[in-house]
Amino acid sequence: MKIKLLLLIPFLFFIKSSSDEAFFWGKNGHRATGEIAEKHLTRKAKRSIDKILKGQSLAFVSTYADEIKSDKKYNKYYSWHYINMDLDQNYEEVEKNPKGDLVTGINTCIKILNDKNSSDDEKNFHLKMLVHFMGDLHQPMHIGRKEDKGGNSIQVEWFGRGTNLHSVWDSKMIDDWEMSYIELADNADDLSKKQIEVIERGTLVDWVNEVHLVTNKVYNSVEKGENLRYRYSYNHFGTVRTQLQKGGIRLAKVLNDIFD
Repeated sequence: MKIKLLLLIPFLFFIKSSSDEAFFWGKNGHRATGEIAEKHLTRKAKRSIDKILKGQSLAFVSTYADEIKSDKKYNKYYSWHYINMDLDQNYEEVEKNPKGDLVTGINTCIKILNDKNSSDDEKNFHLKMLVHFMGDLHQPMHIGRKEDKGGNSIQVEWFGRGTNLHSVWDSKMIDDWEMSYIELADNADDLSKKQIEVIERGTLVDWVNEVHLVTNKVYNSVEKGENLRYRYSYNHFGTVRTQLQKGGIRLAKVLNDIFD
């Protein structure tokens, strides 16, 4: 009996570890998005943000919305990290979650930050949440199918070790590069002013529908149980980098619109 129990403990630890990391861009992904956004802020916006965050950077606060998940008093924000959408749907066609979704979360944060009557604490909290939600928006599997929890129940292997499709896109490919968030941000593509303007263009719903097209490609990129290795990263890490950069540029656009 003791032998069986000892064999079971590491298995349970693996299951818990896999599920714990499977619901958000990894820390480096979120921080890279925040760091990229910093590079596109106006001076006025930067001063206002610095005051609200008391000197903390966008990269530093970018993981806050995941850190508070361990506190039950923040449970109402859980559904604001994602959107459930069938692959052939646009956001306008989706039956909305009564608890809210990513669009709810982002719009609520913007509303509170624009409200002159919001307290300093309210602005601090919702700015940190906004930074995170804009990162989540650009992780394709956060706009995934309800039946597989955005790829969380699609089991695959990453270099022979069990994981799921959502986790591969959240962190596995990023972590495999062994780069800091600053290195990821500094090595973002060199874009022209016109290219940046194209990325900034559109509404929040337009951005959701655009990312969902990437989501479709991700679902079609694997077979259940497939062992994903170097070739998968070679084919798709460019998309990860593009999504991180778009998230940063659009986060800066939203913040500049609020504070400039």
